[in-house]
Amino acid sequence: MIFTRTKIAGVVVIDIEPVADARGHFARWYCRQEFAAHGLDELGAQGAVSRNVKRGTLRGLHFIAEDVGEAKLVRCAKGACFDVAVDMRHGSPTYGAWHGVTLDDDGHRALYIPRGCAHGFLTLSDATDVIYQFSDPHRPGVERGVRWDDPDLAIDWPIGVDIISDRDRNLPSFRSLSPETAVDR
Repeated sequence: MIFTRTKIAGVVVIDIEPVADARGHFARWYCRQEFAAHGLDELGAQGAVSRNVKRGTLRGLHFIAEDVGEAKLVRCAKGACFDVAVDMRHGSPTYGAWHGVTLDDDGHRALYIPRGCAHGFLTLSDATDVIYQFSDPHRPGVERGVRWDDPDLAIDWPIGVDIISDRDRNLPSFRSLSPETAVDR
């Protein structure tokens, strides 16, 4: 695995190095020892999959309350998506900065999102499955969110949004968030 740091501390693009033969290929996309060697959280607590039927589906931007946090590793198992991490850590030199990367079903790239960063994605194809590994099990009541189209974040989404949940459409603005005022997603 090749670990490439981004401008946001802790956000890492992971390029997976498959070993190929006539059958196809085999590749590790997570190794506890390698992640630890790069200072990244262990991600064995929980896994999940997000099935998305249509191109232009947006999920996010979601994060966990700053005093709790959650790290995650995201990859696209089927289809393609534009995956985004936003630094929500108050006091961070990159607070409010975002990093986006296209993930697709070639399976050779993943995005590591550290504690304190929001995450969201926009599907670039129909029938897109996004899989996650989490550092911590789900804890109701600590979920937070911020608007995907907030002008203060100015995320450059590559295509238009056609499908979004009411909950995500009504998330608060970035400017209105603080540890005391952030609302459940």
